[in-house]
Amino acid sequence: MTLKKWLPLLLVPLLGFGQAYAADAAKEITIGVSPGPYGDMVKQAIKPELAKKGYTVTVREFSDYIQPNLALSNSSIDANLFQNRRYLDRFSADKGLKLSEVITVPTASMGFYSNKVKHLDELKAGDVVTLPNDPSNLARSLDFLQKYGLIKINPDITPTKASLRDITENPKGLVFKPLEAAQLPRALGGVTGSLINANFAISAGLKLADAIQLDILPEDLKNMIVVRTEDADKPFAHDLKAAVESPEFEAFFDRKDTMFSAFQKPEWMTARHKP
Repeated sequence: MTLKKWLPLLLVPLLGFGQAYAADAAKEITIGVSPGPYGDMVKQAIKPELAKKGYTVTVREFSDYIQPNLALSNSSIDANLFQNRRYLDRFSADKGLKLSEVITVPTASMGFYSNKVKHLDELKAGDVVTLPNDPSNLARSLDFLQKYGLIKINPDITPTKASLRDITENPKGLVFKPLEAAQLPRALGGVTGSLINANFAISAGLKLADAIQLDILPEDLKNMIVVRTEDADKPFAHDLKAAVESPEFEAFFDRKDTMFSAFQKPEWMTARHKP
């Protein structure tokens, strides 16, 4: 038989191999996280559920809140878990990105930490309070300070867009100093207090119970798994959602022997147990 006649027979198994390889490649997911507990959440509570469906999951940690969305947009990763709805909406609008929520997950809240005072009412004129400097989390910090009676913000400003210049009342005379979110725990010793995102607090060895005040999170401040909008209906996105909706995932957060028991559950999860 000539080579020309053999060629179709040779190509059939090769094509089959290519299809099998593509299928296997599609079962590989890289999820981006910021420092702190969400990498552990993926590894300990999401990855085992995806493994049951044949997925290989890689966790890639980023040092800030900027790169995980940029990496997702340029396809360096397949999904990320670090941000809430307010942050996603503002960042996507600012950068022109097309990213979509898959599902909300249990979330640790921002807290006010201090080595110098034990209650918010002990704060006095001239005390320095550090805040995250990215626009979304700065606005969130100001909303926190207003919620607990430390400042007032211009009511004409959308809360998610508030900045320091929108503070209309500061009765205690506090001094606010924005810093990169990852630097806040390290700077805590040199200031009176700091509003620190939970992932960076936990990553630095702080406990949620150490906070003078933890925020009670509305639904749009709970973290989400996010994918590119073009991938929102792909099988891996549906499988990510199913992993989070599994009974095993919820049971992980009901354990009392881990830090995750203090996380605030999303409404869809608590609704399961309402009569």
